[in-house]
Amino acid sequence: MIPALSLILLFQLIGEILSRALMLPLPGPVLGMIFLLIALSTSTRIQQIVRPVAQFILAHLSLLFVPAGVGIIAHLDQLRAHGLGLAVALVVSTMLAIVAGAAAFAFVAKLIGSASDD
Repeated sequence: MIPALSLILLFQLIGEILSRALMLPLPGPVLGMIFLLIALSTSTRIQQIVRPVAQFILAHLSLLFVPAGVGIIAHLDQLRAHGLGLAVALVVSTMLAIVAGAAAFAFVAKLIGSASDD
């Protein structure tokens, strides 16, 4: 378990170092996750090392929601005061994201469709 966790954290550290050193707009943990994905795709040895820990983490994934729940309970008075505004913002932003995604899909579909007609 320790070697697998060390490997996962090593990839996160590499991503963090590269992200900060190169001043990339991509967060270090995301960059590290991409490197880990590449390593997992190319090496069965790394897959064998990481698989048990990954399965353990996924089996207990619900524990990661505890801090968010505690934050909600801790700021319940703020949620009561601004809950309606937050709900409206969530619904509107979700709708806008769906519309933007659909518009981008339609635009790309037209580009691909018009290119195949020529």
